[in-house]
Amino acid sequence: MSHDDIKDAIIMAGKVLVAEGQDDFTRGHISMRLPDNPSLFYMKAHSIGLDEISRDNILTIDLEGNVVAGTARRHSEVYIHSEIFKVRADVKCVLHTHPTYSIALSSSTRPMKALSQGGALFHNEVGLYTDTINLIRSHAMGAGCAKALGPHSALLLKNHGLVIASQTIEETVIRALMFENAAMIQAVAEAAGDTSKEFPADDIAKLKHDISRPEQFKINFDYLARRVKRREKA
Repeated sequence: MSHDDIKDAIIMAGKVLVAEGQDDFTRGHISMRLPDNPSLFYMKAHSIGLDEISRDNILTIDLEGNVVAGTARRHSEVYIHSEIFKVRADVKCVLHTHPTYSIALSSSTRPMKALSQGGALFHNEVGLYTDTINLIRSHAMGAGCAKALGPHSALLLKNHGLVIASQTIEETVIRALMFENAAMIQAVAEAAGDTSKEFPADDIAKLKHDISRPEQFKINFDYLARRVKRREKA
């Protein structure tokens, strides 16, 4: 992908996230490493909604959180992104949002359960950062998030929000949407009473494998992108 292609993918990601209810005023941010220079990444600017991202307001930032290109205001929580990128060479995209049911799950003592296909995707693979409810505004706090994330793709910031880290923009966005849906289903199921026993671990692992193929994330993201474009034309 060219640099402009990456920026366009970030722009569409923001629109998809808003269309699917993952916006919270101007809060929330997404980043993507530059393939030709992994020590730099593109990131959404401060003071704009996820659906207001444009090529002109995407910042280029280094692994210390410094802006190296762009004139827009940088998010104070840049360290969520930079510190994860520092320790996870496999991660190319990082997303932080404040989805309602994900925050509710983070405030509980319960893990994500395989009560749905989305729940199976994250079964036993969710980190939890518990140091503070406050914004992640320092290298140390960002490093704490990266440590809590560990080898996983999903991290809950207790009473705060969700972080997803993965290989592509498409995968990151779809994982975030699937996580929130799984958290919602779990909240409804648990509110109704005792949940039934989960399926055997090997059955859950097989489903996790089947629904986490890279092409599946792209297919689903592309569908949501087409839906956004249809709405824009209407």
